[in-house]
Amino acid sequence: MSATMESEAWLAGRAGRETWPEIQGMMEVGRMLHGRGWSLATSSNYSVRLSQDPFRLLLTKSGMDKGRLTPADFVVVDEHGRPLPGEPRPSAETMLHVVAAQRSSIGAVLHTHSVWGTLLSDVYHSLGHVRLHGYEMIKALDGVSTHDHELEIPIYENTQDIGSLAEEIAERFEDDTKPKMHGFLIRRHGLYTWGRDLDEARRHVEGFEFLLEVAGRALTLRSALPAGLVAPPVSL
Repeated sequence: MSATMESEAWLAGRAGRETWPEIQGMMEVGRMLHGRGWSLATSSNYSVRLSQDPFRLLLTKSGMDKGRLTPADFVVVDEHGRPLPGEPRPSAETMLHVVAAQRSSIGAVLHTHSVWGTLLSDVYHSLGHVRLHGYEMIKALDGVSTHDHELEIPIYENTQDIGSLAEEIAERFEDDTKPKMHGFLIRRHGLYTWGRDLDEARRHVEGFEFLLEVAGRALTLRSALPAGLVAPPVSL
């Protein structure tokens, strides 16, 4: 069977798209993230892995208002980020989702465009990361059991060459010499994070966005605090 025929057969076996729980889940997440101000205008994109073999990823279509998603606003892509036959155009950042979701431990990926994520990704870009510790909310991240955990959020330069960026991020996933990566920032752009499923990815977004706002507000406090008081920790 050709790849095209295989893809068509796979889609035929998943009829009734409007009832897919993955779509219903992402519609709900979109409303929440839009309502929090983290996915405004037509920014952001979300994905859920439908199957590992063959690899099939359900992704938001390009240019959709995430607060008003409908079942028609999603596309299924393969391991190369290509839409299956008859599917609409996916997000330009599809391969960033693919390289994450190809890992067996990742079943959903969420990308936001919050004010604090955008600002801090620029402020800390020269360091290559935002580093946080001491905050209870860090324990919202999978596998973190203490507030003393030192969280490092890598920052990548914004680029239209998504293929090269995807390769760079794939290499980071495989680099065992660096701390486990729970998410990353793209400069002047936003946050990517993920989870075993959509619920965990959503929890990670909420945790990260809280921490990024704390980090941003800590920077503004440093110049306004009375003598003798110490601003919350944001490591360099």
